[in-house]
Formats: sequence, structure tokens, C-alpha cells
Amino acid sequence: MSCADQCKARTQRRKNSAGLRSMNAQSEQVTLKRLDRAFRHFFRRVKNGEMPGFPRFKSLHRYSGWGYKTHGDGWKLHPGESGKHGRLYLQGVGLVPVSGKARTQGECKTCEILHKAGKWYASVTLEVEAIPRERGVETCAFDWGLETFLTVATHQQGIETVPNPRHLRRQLTELKRLGQDVSRKIRMAQTISGRKKHFPVSRHLRKAIQHLARLHAKIARSRKDFLHQTSAWLVNRFGAIATEALDVKNMVHHGGARKRGLNREIHAAAPGAFLKLTRTKAEEAGSWYEEAPTRTLKPTQRCHACWRLPDEKKTLSDRWHQCPHCGAACSRDENAARVLLRWLKMRLAGESGSGREPSEAWSGIRPSETMAPALKRETHAIP
Repeated sequence: MSCADQCKARTQRRKNSAGLRSMNAQSEQVTLKRLDRAFRHFFRRVKNGEMPGFPRFKSLHRYSGWGYKTHGDGWKLHPGESGKHGRLYLQGVGLVPVSGKARTQGECKTCEILHKAGKWYASVTLEVEAIPRERGVETCAFDWGLETFLTVATHQQGIETVPNPRHLRRQLTELKRLGQDVSRKIRMAQTISGRKKHFPVSRHLRKAIQHLARLHAKIARSRKDFLHQTSAWLVNRFGAIATEALDVKNMVHHGGARKRGLNREIHAAAPGAFLKLTRTKAEEAGSWYEEAPTRTLKPTQRCHACWRLPDEKKTLSDRWHQCPHCGAACSRDENAARVLLRWLKMRLAGESGSGREPSEAWSGIRPSETMAPALKRETHAIP
């Protein structure tokens, strides 16, 4: 049954149901499109021989929210002074106070109401005039790691480091306590009801699950804020940025509990999300952003001074770089950052010794200011 057929059937049901007529028609269409998208991806995975992953039924307690297609039809945003905070009108709910401010003002297009960890959010899409970000004129290359989140090599300042905040590790004790509390209450409910599945959820169990979910949400917000601030700092200061391409799936060890702590720290640092944020902000600012081919360049193995590879491959536990050919010595992360910086210099100069096709030298000129309107998504918190 296609999405169009479901929309036609929904129209007929609205005529006979006062409950459906009281809800916004476009919101129902958005939900049907979301359902259709989930099943289209399911059938695509089946056709390609991938793990199918049948769409999961979302109960009232797991439903993430709903959406609106047109501003003024079922919803309307009334921003406060200077576009900060304000109120949000929702059909059937009324005016709701919201907190937040769009980074770039524009015309409201769509809205998604989200429910996460006991809190409500309004994700509003705005059509804005694309204004380039502010960016610097320096050149840098950074190496991502766990011991130090970033090791940044620059021509002007040498080596700078960004410490790893380790948001997850600082909350591990509390997470363990809350998780054990939830597990104990679940086992008790299963024992009392005699059922492993579909057992009644008590008020105390639901409250314990909410406490655990709120702590996970707090850690996620702290991580997201740190990644945004760090990527914005890089783009605002540097006009040409280089790093190595990371394959997070191959970095994580599958099977066995010996590497469980390392896997947890890699996921907690979110290297893929950080590179994506940096790449997006650099594109908005018109900066030069490059990701070096790791298998070809081998920045953690190659010496930044003589550009030669060692006779014996360094392991992950070797945290100090000592070149057997030229005698250069520094930390492993500093050596990788300097290798990437030298590789970036070759890329900017158009040299062919970088393992990839040479490109034009960076002139430091921002792209054209006349850009097409872009869609920006801003999220407002609903108290």
C-alpha cells in the first residue's frame, strides 16, 4: 500500500471520525510519510541482501513526536525580542513558551515536535540567506585521539592540544548505579508477573527508567556542545584545515570484553560526528578542508622530518615516535599532526607527493557571497 493510498484512506476515515478531524491533517500526512519511508528502506535492504530490520512499532511511551509541513497550518512560531525565546502555537494545545534563538533569522517552513528523555523540543526549519561563517587565515592540521582529543600543528604556534573532556567516564559510576536499579526492578516485575515479556510496568520502574534516560541525555548534550564549540573554534581560527580520514567501524574491536573500555571511549569521543561538524562548518565558511588518505599516507607511522616509514610497524601502545633513520623524537600524536601539516602544505602547493591528485593552491579567497537560500534547522526547548 503506497503512501498516496494511505493518504486517501486517511481522508475517508477523517469524515467518519471526530477524533481524526480534530487533529491537523498535515501532521497526519507527515506521520504517514515517515511510515512509508521506513518501509521503503526496509524493502530496499531486503532487495540488496542486507540485514532487513523490520520497522518497529512505536507505542505511546516510545513515540518520538510529530511534525507540521506549513507554517501557519496547525502551528505558528511567535519569537520574542531579537528572535530570542517566544511562544509556539500548536493546534489542540495552544500557546506554549519556548526557549532558544535561531543563529540566522529567516522564514519558518516546517516544524517537528520531539520528545526526548522526558523533555519536549521544537525543531524548526528556516529558509535563510546563506551567510558565510567567519574564518581565520592560518593553516593547521590536527590528529584526533583519546589521550588528547586534538593535537593541532600550526606554522605560527607549533603544537597545541585540546584535552579530552571524557563526559561519559565522569558519569560511569552513576550510570552503573541507575542501570543496576532498573535491572533489579525489571527482574522483580518479571518474577511477580511470571512473564519475561509484556509484564506490567510499575510507577517505580518507569521512574527509574526516566532517571537513567535523563542522565544519558545530559551526557549526550554535553558531548554535542563540546563538539560544536571545538569545531567552531577550528573554523573561526584557521582557513586551511587537514586531518586524516577515520574509519570508526574498523577502529572498534568487535567481540571479546578485553577491548570493551577502548570501544566505549572511542564511541564516547564521537570522532565521526566531530569530523562531520568540522567539515560542514568549513564548507559554510569557505575554508579549505582536507582529509588525508590514511592507508596511503600513514601519518602515525611516517616520520614528519625525513618522510620515511619505519622498518617495524608501531603498535597502538607505542606512544613515543623515535625515527631510526633521522633520529627525530616526539610524541606519537605530535608526529602525526606534523605529518598531516606537511601533507597539507604539499596539497596547497599542488605537489603530487601526497598520495592523491594535486589540486589548486589555496588562495585564501572566500567563495562568492551570492549564494542561494539555504534551509537551516534550529531547535527550541519547550519548558
